[in-house]
Formats: sequence, structure tokens, C-alpha cells
Amino acid sequence: MDEKEEDKSEESFRKHLVFYKKLNKKISDIHEEIQVTGDANILRHLNERIEAIEQDQTRIRKMFPATDDETWKNLN
Repeated sequence: MDEKEEDKSEESFRKHLVFYKKLNKKISDIHEEIQVTGDANILRHLNERIEAIEQDQTRIRKMFPATDDETWKNLN
């Protein structure tokens, strides 16, 4: 299968920053949900979701390697 070339334009970068911020919010929401649940199966599922979201964030950071770490950290 052919890999799609990633759009690394300035507009794409801005859109990815917004998406990255939404992913941070989702991780935060999941952490709150983890605090109130005691079910092991639910905890495992929530932790797997966090891992998947973090993989998306890593993919986005790799798309824009010139962006400094502070930019990513300030999106919380």
C-alpha cells in the first residue's frame, strides 16, 4: 500500500496544533475517569486509550520536527 505524503504546510501545522491540544484534553479527561473507577477491565481499557492517544501525539510531533518541545508542552 502506498503511504500518503503528510501535509507539512503551515496551515496543516496549525490544524495539528489544535488537534494535539484536543488530544491533551482527552488524556486529562481519561485520567479523571481513572480516578473514579475501580474496575480492572475499565482501567486497562482507559490506559490503552491513553497509550493510543500518546502514539498519535508522537506521530504529530514527528511530522513537525522543527517545533520545539516548549510549543508542545504549552498546548495543555
